[in-house]
Amino acid sequence: MRGKQSKQRVIAADPKFGSVLAAKFINFLMERGKKTTAQGIFYGAMEKIAEDTKKDPMKVFEEAITIIRPQVEVRTRRVGGANYQVPLPVRGERQNALAFRWIIGAARAKKGQPMYMKLATVLADAQNNTGDAVKKRDDVHRMAEANKAFAHFARFAK
Repeated sequence: MRGKQSKQRVIAADPKFGSVLAAKFINFLMERGKKTTAQGIFYGAMEKIAEDTKKDPMKVFEEAITIIRPQVEVRTRRVGGANYQVPLPVRGERQNALAFRWIIGAARAKKGQPMYMKLATVLADAQNNTGDAVKKRDDVHRMAEANKAFAHFARFAK
């Protein structure tokens, strides 16, 4: 590796719920630097969840993220001229990043509703262990399970 490692920035908690996880999610949701719009979408989704489920929306959000976080993923390793899909455990930060990406992707794939409603639906589905984001996590885990035979190549992996 050249140069020095860049310092990890500290992200301030979001103003409404005081959660760093929510602040990170809002940053992932943001497009073209429009943070106020992203906050409006997130808080709108939280209100819709509270209205529909009659539960604490932050608990629903945190449960959904916990359910969707992948434990293992496959990474391609080149060993002796052949490429192998090697299952490796996922670091905590990457688990969150993948969970956020899958939730936002599933919400954006839906059509015909405002974004806050789509996001609320995806989060509620994820909390119930259903929906596209959970399916994506299951696909990743299934792929890792299928390639368990190549796990011995993991020591070469970074």
